[in-house]
Amino acid sequence: MELNKTSVSAVVENYDNVETRVSAACARAGRDRGEVTLIAVSKTKPIEDIQALIDHGVTQFGENKVQEMCGKEETLVKGLSWHMIGHLQRNKVKYLMGKTCLIHSVDSLRLAQEIQKEAAKADIVCPILMEINIGNEESKGGIPIEEAEVLARQIAELPNLKLKGLMCIAPFVDDPEENRDHFKRMRVKRDELAALKIPGTDIRELSMGMTGDFEVAIEEGATLVRVGTAIFGERDYRRL
Repeated sequence: MELNKTSVSAVVENYDNVETRVSAACARAGRDRGEVTLIAVSKTKPIEDIQALIDHGVTQFGENKVQEMCGKEETLVKGLSWHMIGHLQRNKVKYLMGKTCLIHSVDSLRLAQEIQKEAAKADIVCPILMEINIGNEESKGGIPIEEAEVLARQIAELPNLKLKGLMCIAPFVDDPEENRDHFKRMRVKRDELAALKIPGTDIRELSMGMTGDFEVAIEEGATLVRVGTAIFGERDYRRL
């Protein structure tokens, strides 16, 4: 479907509205706006929408599917930061090397080992986040928060990986306040791991908060928020 100028303009307006909300959340929490990276989650969205944001100065984008991310990365201008935020299959890892600035969803040693193998082949160090299943939901990926230190130490032994922090997908709720305690637990665990100063890690980042709850996530310490619907509108999965 071809998008008209109004719909493309709406994406830019939506982004600015989200940016205003991010800044306000930072102010409420007494945080500097520069501490939080706003990632525009562009999964299923057309090139025209993304290009409108690029023209507006946006450089941080998130994708859930490897094939879709790689296609957009190859099509659009270079120099953008592409975040892999979705569930990652081990047989797709090789396609990401050199194309993603950060893999958010590492939830097992086996996946970490596969990234290590491909990163070594590419002679790069791949930044990653460990995904925590903060709500203990069967439908979501991630490890139990109690297992975070063990996996962090295992990842630290892989020389071509750099563990940068934690990520979670909080439960979908009507009231974002219901997720505040989840976000607090994530921040506490991030701080605990950082305090361990595990060699080979640089644990600073907290990727948490989406369209429905990113403001609460920022108030509780998020450094990366992943916002799709509030910027691009509802997704049309028929495009896939």
